[in-house]
Amino acid sequence: MDPKAPHHAPMQSTMPAHHDHAAMMSDPSMAKEMERDMARRFVVALALTIPLVSITGHVPGMPMLVHPPLSNWLALALATPVVFWCGWIFLSGSVAAIRSRKLDMSVLIATGVLAAYLSSVYLTIIGYPTAYFEAAGMLVTFVLFGHWMEMKSRRGTSDALHALFDLVPPRARVIRNGREQDLPTSEVVKGDLLRILPGEKIPVDGELQEGETDVDESLVTGESSSVHKKAGDPVVGGSINVSSAVTMTALHVGSDTVLAQIAALVERAQNSKAPGQRIADKAAAILVIVAVSAGVLTFIAWSVFAHAPFLTALTFAISAVVIACPDALGLATPTAVAVGTGLGAKHNILIKDAATLERVSRIQTIILDKTGTLTVGKPTVTDLAPVDGVDRKELLEAAAALSRSSTHPLSQAIVHAAEPSSGPVTPSENVENISGKGLRGSVAGNQILVGNVALLTENGVATDAVLKIGNKLAAQGRSLTYVARGGRALGVIGITDAVRPSSAEAIRQLKAAGVEPVLMSGDVKPTAERVAKEVGIEKVFAEVRPEDKAAHVRELQASGRVVAMVGDGINDAPALAQADIGIAIGAGTDVAAQAAQVILMRSDPLDIVKAIHLSKATVRKMKQNLAWASVYNLLAIPVAAGAFYSTLGWSLRPEVSALLMSVSSIIVALNAVSLRRARI
Repeated sequence: MDPKAPHHAPMQSTMPAHHDHAAMMSDPSMAKEMERDMARRFVVALALTIPLVSITGHVPGMPMLVHPPLSNWLALALATPVVFWCGWIFLSGSVAAIRSRKLDMSVLIATGVLAAYLSSVYLTIIGYPTAYFEAAGMLVTFVLFGHWMEMKSRRGTSDALHALFDLVPPRARVIRNGREQDLPTSEVVKGDLLRILPGEKIPVDGELQEGETDVDESLVTGESSSVHKKAGDPVVGGSINVSSAVTMTALHVGSDTVLAQIAALVERAQNSKAPGQRIADKAAAILVIVAVSAGVLTFIAWSVFAHAPFLTALTFAISAVVIACPDALGLATPTAVAVGTGLGAKHNILIKDAATLERVSRIQTIILDKTGTLTVGKPTVTDLAPVDGVDRKELLEAAAALSRSSTHPLSQAIVHAAEPSSGPVTPSENVENISGKGLRGSVAGNQILVGNVALLTENGVATDAVLKIGNKLAAQGRSLTYVARGGRALGVIGITDAVRPSSAEAIRQLKAAGVEPVLMSGDVKPTAERVAKEVGIEKVFAEVRPEDKAAHVRELQASGRVVAMVGDGINDAPALAQADIGIAIGAGTDVAAQAAQVILMRSDPLDIVKAIHLSKATVRKMKQNLAWASVYNLLAIPVAAGAFYSTLGWSLRPEVSALLMSVSSIIVALNAVSLRRARI
């Protein structure tokens, strides 16, 4: 073994035992090095196994390129590094498993590899013309490939915590001793005065000292609309100052910030979640006993009871062990997973590991975040309510004329709504941003007001007519923008986070599949219940703080249900990690995507249903492959052991047993490939 290469001891999930998930999360460089090491071992094993198989002459249609005894010695030279360097992780893993009194996949693989290799070494030394080194080489190569693919999928989840802190600006404007200094955010201390300009991210948690502004907290709190802040109001690190320059006081820095606490919750949830038991490992525990017992009993039966020569008894025994330890079992799950994840990617569904593929099919309850999951995640004009004598187009164009001069999310929603029908744009003049109230300016000599009721009242506009309209829209959970021109109210624009067109159908299909949908949101209760009613969800958790979302997931898990969580924001990351399956909507943050096991790239809730159908189809293939890999070889054990040799003349030489292992693998691979035709 290469002394510089990291040591791996596979556990039941096939992840290295002492390089656990927690270590990989805290040290991404370790995860990358482990993946590179596994890739090196696979590539070397593949490069040596191809000529190893070629020179033995056991491939149908391929002539024996080198004849014994030279072929056996060449095969020994090729197989030795495959077994003892490439396959060392299985050998050492089997020792660790046996010491722990467990029989897992590593013991099964090591049994087959060593049985084929050591018996071939003996046969080569004594000059026997046939050996079966290629059985050991193929077994190591196929299973290494499965390990490598799993490690590639797992490594992505270890980046979640580090992505959180990308939201914090690296530097901050700190005012000390009356002077503004540009310092690293890590040097900000409690009590520091910070200057935040429009468009900048807030470095740490604190409260506003001077000024008023709108703050976009959607990445942290899940709220879809900007929140107006004034002196004394709290602000959260990682949120964005939208409209005005302000001064704030730092109150929580470093590990005390909301982002740092969310990171701690993600880490705790991910580390407390036990890896799923693999179907293959369950089968392996039985097959290890069967394989070893078959070999021992065959040898005893032929040497003691049948009085056969030692070499004959050994040949039958090794044939039985080799065929009872199929390399197809090592391929059964990885091949189905590879095809299943590829099919998912074709449908814009990314599933990060095989354990998730197994679990998604068992989802009983699914929690859906509101903002960005069931809704589009940004303000959208949903209502145009003009007063009598004013048409909808006139109302919208008047509001858009001023809104084009603002970067406020509500202004941008109005501009976006006006774009499809807008003709030549009349330029606005003298546009003022009146903090906390809205916009004032003029178009073609007429004063335009776009904002709240207070803005209209301050400027002498009668509001009785528009207040009645506004109260109706407010009762429906809309954010209101009042519009006036030339001293007269034109109407009200209702803005909300619109429900995605496919959300209601997705909920209907989830219910049809026997999955209970639950809505969870940090938004106020009326808004959350309005969205729930619109899409057909009965159970709602509203006004849920980020740190409490994981607790609601645990509450549902405590009832014994398999719980999935779908979200898109940083505030969803702890809940995504706590859930049995975390599903990130594609339009969400990198943190949400990395804390989850399933990513919906299209941000379409219907893809949740597709993921469940994909999982069920893949699990069926996995079970079919495992059943074939086990039953095929178990049925062949009596033939390989020579049970029918005396009566029917049936026997399987070791090289034929090795060939049958390959046939079994081909069948498993073809069955997995047929998954591509599945309708999800």
